[in-house]
Amino acid sequence: MTLEELRGQESTTEASDRMQCAGGALEELLVSAKKQDCLTVGVYESAKVMNVDPDSVAFCVLATDEEYECDIALQIHFTLIQAFCFDNDINVVRVNDIERLADILGSEESGEPKDAHCILVTSSEDDSWKGSALEKLSVFCEESRSVYEWVPAITLPER
Repeated sequence: MTLEELRGQESTTEASDRMQCAGGALEELLVSAKKQDCLTVGVYESAKVMNVDPDSVAFCVLATDEEYECDIALQIHFTLIQAFCFDNDINVVRVNDIERLADILGSEESGEPKDAHCILVTSSEDDSWKGSALEKLSVFCEESRSVYEWVPAITLPER
């Protein structure tokens, strides 16, 4: 039996615990980064940041829900963003609850919800906000890649 097969047999409770831990860490990371103005929200805005300053990107979140799963243009953007992240050693995860993600991010000054399909956590001059949440997510992504799950899905904790 290979290591991958052993890891593939991990119990569902262990997988659920890992997912909950990762979901909490993601929420913590997003809230902290938002306070430090280190979030880029939106597919096109994220593409601009990746093109201009890829070294500033620390983490990437791609979000969709049932309404957008058949949006071919969005899926093409996701594929390109994932490829960019892989090429630049940026951890990337998927979230399937775009409404919950939008709640965490808040709304724009106009009162409209933000386009939460792609979120980048970027570095700032003072990286003191980076810490255990980003480290937990990095470990989660690394463990997922070790069992060939290249873009792991995370479930955000409910409020």
